[in-house]
Amino acid sequence: MTVLAKILYPFYEARLKRDLRGKKRPQHIAVMADGNRRWAREAGYTDVSHGHRAGAAKIGELVRWSAEMDIDVITIYLLSTENLQRTTEEVELLFDIISDVVKDLAAEDYSCRIKLVGHLELLPDAVAEGMQRSAAATSDKGGLSVNIAVGYGGRQEIVDAVQTLIRDEVEAGTTAQQLADKVTAGAIGDNLYTSGQPDPDLVIRTSGEQRLSGFLLWQAAYSEIWFTDTYWPAFRKIDFLRALRDYSQRSRRFGK
Repeated sequence: MTVLAKILYPFYEARLKRDLRGKKRPQHIAVMADGNRRWAREAGYTDVSHGHRAGAAKIGELVRWSAEMDIDVITIYLLSTENLQRTTEEVELLFDIISDVVKDLAAEDYSCRIKLVGHLELLPDAVAEGMQRSAAATSDKGGLSVNIAVGYGGRQEIVDAVQTLIRDEVEAGTTAQQLADKVTAGAIGDNLYTSGQPDPDLVIRTSGEQRLSGFLLWQAAYSEIWFTDTYWPAFRKIDFLRALRDYSQRSRRFGK
């Protein structure tokens, strides 16, 4: 950032905040934190771990920005089931970094409740157990809810929801003839990983990619989506505020 940019940045941030006064805000923001590896390569690093670590540091900033702007829920997509197919070295690095992210958010510096969403059984036992301990330590905290999507796949989430619904109905004695009537949109929604939370109003994806890539497929059916070319490690507070400003100017129709 140039000297002039550093001088002007606070003024632009203040202007964006003024633009948002009295405007509608999203209750739930979902973020696809994408572009760590590309950021590292373009920054001249031969080791992409620099990108992953820079991206991890950005998570805490996002939580603070969201709390400041009175957001209730944020969901952060950190590790998909497809990501697990990368090289063993990179996947193990991601496990360490994401574990540190969850541990840091559970510290006293943050007022948030952490929920892990995804198939943790796909992770090494020690990694999954460590994340679960950190998340459990935040259960009585106030502040915003933070969903960390780890080992997550959107299609699998829907499959899991339907299977759970069917199992519960069978255990309750529902007959095969009655079962089809029990499979409703509301019943499936009640069995998603984010059950009890509002669907995301706004989905943010960094890095220039313009697709959901299986992220919250059910919940994001009517979400507003905001794409930016900025890589996740370079994502700034003014980018976040721009996304909120853009959201405030949209007319949501929910498919009507």
